Amino acid sequence: MTQQLPGQAALEALLAVETETVRFADEIASSVATFLDALRVIATQATAGQSIPLLLLQISQVSLAGARLGAQRDFAPRDEYQPDVGPDADLDDLRLQLAELLGNVDTMSYVFDPYQPELVESQLSDDLASIASDLELGLRHYRAGDVEEALWWWQFSYVSSWGALAGAAMKALLSIVAHDRLDVDNDSELDQIEAAAAALDAGGA
Repeated sequence: MTQQLPGQAALEALLAVETETVRFADEIASSVATFLDALRVIATQATAGQSIPLLLLQISQVSLAGARLGAQRDFAPRDEYQPDVGPDADLDDLRLQLAELLGNVDTMSYVFDPYQPELVESQLSDDLASIASDLELGLRHYRAGDVEEALWWWQFSYVSSWGALAGAAMKALLSIVAHDRLDVDNDSELDQIEAAAAALDAGGA
């Protein structure tokens, strides 16, 4: 039996934790990159009818990544100030493309904090661009090799900002899908009932 040197077990445990942290960061970064790429493709290539279910799918998936961040230990930055990873991404074109794509369903109302209920009016396009901005900054830290900073920023911004925005966007998108599916189904059912009643009337005449 090999005897461990003093401190070896602690070092191995630390390395295991660091490896798990890097693996977790890789998974979150993959989810973030997929969301950002998909958002750009939807904004530039999707039709208005395609955009709603596609956006619902993407915001749901990145929200899962956020929930995983919320369930983790608190990550802490090494320094008081964030390292410089270059200028913020210019997302104005993306926001304008989404606004044009969403049209009259872009404006929505929601409660930002259910424990301090206050109705907020917002634009889906603005909120999606804000979510993208938060996620993109963390991705730049990650790609610069600063895993701890990336995880800290993704976690902090999820809890303070983009998590609530993603939840509101998902609720709004689901509402659009529900109205589209259920309202059409109800109209179709009423048409069928009216047609059946008319047939009965004709038969009885």
